[in-house]
Amino acid sequence: MLSNKMKMALPILVAIFIAILPTPEGLTTNAHYFFAVFIGVIVGLILEPIPAAMIGLVGVAFSASFGLVSDSAKASRDWALSGFSNGVIWLIFAAFMFALGYKKSGLGKRIALILVKKLGKTSLGLGYAVAFADGVLSPFMPSNTARSAGTIFPIAINIPQMFNSTPENEPRKLGAYISWVAIASTCVTSSMFLTALAPNLLAVSLVEKNANIVITWGQWFSTLAIVMIPLFLLVPYLAYVIYPPEQKKSPEAPAWATEELNKMGPITKKELIMLGLGLLALVLWIFGKQIGVDSTVAAISVLCLLVLTNVISWDDVISNKAAINVFIWFATLVAMAGGLKKVGYLDWSAGLISTWLEGLSPSIVVLTLVVLFFLFHYLFASVTAHVVALLPLFIGIAVNLIPADMVHSLALLLVGSLGLMGILTPYATGPSPIWYGAGYISQAKWWLLGAIFGAIYLAALVLLALFIV
Repeated sequence: MLSNKMKMALPILVAIFIAILPTPEGLTTNAHYFFAVFIGVIVGLILEPIPAAMIGLVGVAFSASFGLVSDSAKASRDWALSGFSNGVIWLIFAAFMFALGYKKSGLGKRIALILVKKLGKTSLGLGYAVAFADGVLSPFMPSNTARSAGTIFPIAINIPQMFNSTPENEPRKLGAYISWVAIASTCVTSSMFLTALAPNLLAVSLVEKNANIVITWGQWFSTLAIVMIPLFLLVPYLAYVIYPPEQKKSPEAPAWATEELNKMGPITKKELIMLGLGLLALVLWIFGKQIGVDSTVAAISVLCLLVLTNVISWDDVISNKAAINVFIWFATLVAMAGGLKKVGYLDWSAGLISTWLEGLSPSIVVLTLVVLFFLFHYLFASVTAHVVALLPLFIGIAVNLIPADMVHSLALLLVGSLGLMGILTPYATGPSPIWYGAGYISQAKWWLLGAIFGAIYLAALVLLALFIV
């Protein structure tokens, strides 16, 4: 384990090392220096010696102060603040408030308990209950950590303990199966909906900035649902076959869920309001374009209604550290990624890599980029870092090598893979450390299961690529 001082020093040393290398032919000195800062930021995001938002803010402040993106002070300022005016960043902020509304109103917990009550008589049924609870909440909760680790985990982790299945005592009896279904299903739901994972929204913004391709909520779902819905429905069964629980029946689970629901009492006014506003947001995200309502405007409007109806308070909004942290973090990363294009680095590097793929058919190029983009996540402990480091580059390569209509399809495949790739390692996505930390699945088993399910998920993406390209 690196000390925090080493984690602080390493990104700086990496940036300095890249900066003192000779500037490659065809690249300006400022572009070379900006790339050095950018890589330092990525290394910082991977090691995280200080909060991620601060890392991005330091990168933007340094680059703007030294005029790496523009010689003009005003242009540097405008670039530094560009991410904060990005509509997608505000959509992420608003969606975090929806997640808070589900938690504070109790609706998220009630939905999960109802599903356990209805489906929990068998271990396979419990697997589907955990998956469906995640699926129902996923369109409204852009943090899979808040959804899976914050809402599902506290409920689901109690179930195996009722059958004396603990990390120390018969973990394979039930706990290991529940844990794996939970993480495997949240990875699929994170790719099924644009608003189910915050980096999805960041990725869509970067695609628009770098390729002028706009991906709407409805377009995302209608394209990716072709494989995501079948995959989602298969996950509990696949886990049941590949990593089966030793206990097949669970008659106590519905009784426990009923008892917990009784403790909650009848559905409250706040829960009903939250349900109505959640559905309103979903309808506006899907159909808003037809009636002239932008998805970000819809999200902010529903956020206002959440406060006005007292589902959440204004203090909740301004004191939500997670939402404000992500807002600053993603806004600065959007600016940094946009800077790569602005200084000409993306065009230069995309042209260089494109020469290696020249001569291949456009379809083979698409499949190669999808597979590489997915597998490269073994090198990342953050989906966000993965998006910022690789997505603009892969889009740039595609623009040079394949027709424009295929670039649009490839962009959907790349951004749609972000949730799925979270299955690969015990650190690949936010909820992974929580479910791994529960102790039911050993590290060796997790890596093996991650490889098996990762291959299944990647095969689904390749199948979709063959269908839409």
